[in-house]
Amino acid sequence: MPQRSFWKGYLKLSLVTCPVTMMPATTESERVRFRTMNAKSGHPVASRYIDAVTGKPVADDDLTKGYPRGEDEHVILEEEDLDSVALDSTRTIDIETFVEAETIGWIFYDKPHYLLPSDAVGEEAFAVIREAMAATGRVGISRLVMGGRERAVMLAPRGDGIVLWTLRYGDEVRKADAYFGKLGSAKPEAKLMTLVKSLIDERTAEWDPKLVEDPVQDNLLEMIAKKRKSKKTIAAPRKGAPSSGNVVNIMDALRQSLNKKS
Repeated sequence: MPQRSFWKGYLKLSLVTCPVTMMPATTESERVRFRTMNAKSGHPVASRYIDAVTGKPVADDDLTKGYPRGEDEHVILEEEDLDSVALDSTRTIDIETFVEAETIGWIFYDKPHYLLPSDAVGEEAFAVIREAMAATGRVGISRLVMGGRERAVMLAPRGDGIVLWTLRYGDEVRKADAYFGKLGSAKPEAKLMTLVKSLIDERTAEWDPKLVEDPVQDNLLEMIAKKRKSKKTIAAPRKGAPSSGNVVNIMDALRQSLNKKS
């Protein structure tokens, strides 16, 4: 079943403009979700906004935004006020900068989205932008308002479409040197390297999405199915924790790994 578009607007490069739609490239819809319940009555628990002073529930129509000026004073902002400061990037992805794709560190990548033309008229302009980026090996950098905040985004050609990555803010990224810089630079022994390389070769396989499946999710669904049939509490099996024995010599451990038959 086709999904609803996550965002609609325009992709622009100088005078070339086309209407586009954006869809999340990932989903959590298949994840097992729980509702908070009242253990005594067995009824679902509902959350409501409560007036912090009167203690009375607040209707949705009476909710608004306020900027705190002091402990008990706020500047009230209406929807019209927020609209008046909206940026052009609310509805337009205007590519003003291109960079070499490999120069953007992986740690800046946040969430991927699929970008595609929203009608047949805009397909040619969309294709020109996509193919030009692919031919030059460059990606576009732009800005886009998402979730009430303007985000830097990266546009990379991918097949017949474009993948739009939201990028993390600079102050969200921690420098690796602050952590890895504390590690020693000693070189491992040649024999250890040979053993580890052999172990890597032995365990190398083709990439398969099954490698990132969630066994806990499957166990939850199985347990829920059993509970529906028996209506009794079923404890999920737990694997024993590893024993805290003596530290094994790394060379011996690697040899055992290579000699172990699967």
